[in-house]
Amino acid sequence: VRFENESSETNSQQIIGRPVVVKLNSGVDYRGVLACLDGYMNIAVEQTEEYVNEQLKNKYGDAFLWGNNGRY
Repeated sequence: VRFENESSETNSQQIIGRPVVVKLNSGVDYRGVLACLDGYMNIAVEQTEEYVNEQLKNKYGDAFLWGNNGRY
């Protein structure tokens, strides 16, 4: 997970509600607003957009991304 304009040391509570980009091992990116994050890096994202090869493919209201699928 890359938090837009934030260092990796940012406290997770400070970034809830902020824009994020979640890159999956498959190369697909999900961009949206961070709703929650747990200790296993499972991520809930709101206003989610799915990008493949930097092209917008789908829009979702909410998405839940399993931590073991994330690259960062």
